Amino acid sequence: MQNWIFDLRSRSFVLLVIAFVIVTILVHFEITEQFDQSTIQYFDSIIGNPSLDMIMQSITEIGDVYYMLLFGIALLVIKKTRRIGITIMILLVMTTLLTGYIKCGVDRDKPDLDFTGTPFPIPIDRDTFALFCAGSSDASFPSGHAARAAIFAIILSFSLSERFPKGCYLLFLYPILMSISRVYVLQHFPMDVIGGTIIGILLAGVLGQKTKLYKIFKKSET
Repeated sequence: MQNWIFDLRSRSFVLLVIAFVIVTILVHFEITEQFDQSTIQYFDSIIGNPSLDMIMQSITEIGDVYYMLLFGIALLVIKKTRRIGITIMILLVMTTLLTGYIKCGVDRDKPDLDFTGTPFPIPIDRDTFALFCAGSSDASFPSGHAARAAIFAIILSFSLSERFPKGCYLLFLYPILMSISRVYVLQHFPMDVIGGTIIGILLAGVLGQKTKLYKIFKKSET
């Protein structure tokens, strides 16, 4: 897990930036439009299973930034997890703002389909918004939910990597399921969640290094 935390001059940072630029270009020039549309239409066709509908809506709901902030605050209050909490809190703010303004720049419309599955008690979360930028909550690329889920998986799995060297990787199921759920509830195209995941990995890696997240292991040794 040590390679998941890196600085601005690392190869990982450069490769992730290049990957995000490529994905953004593909989306902006609609090169992946046929793939995205056919995928979203497939998911629209399989909606209607009550159990699956509720599971997917539940997963997408826990990706709301407010629930994640509460979790970050809880980590912040506990002394042993304070550095983890600080890192997550900063990342949540950065990611929400960054994805919101990128949405404004790319200005890609969300899927033009209504979710007709089993009703959920809470309205489906619309995703990230940006201040002073009209229409960001209705824009599609990149997915804020996917970015935040990737951040949680990386920061928490890195923090647990010494105690659970293999089990910590199970946390990566969270961003995978979150990405699937966002497409399932017809809020995003596949390329949106791919772009969001790249941003999440990028920011988590850099900020984890800046906040010296690795020091939590030194404390546990003493």
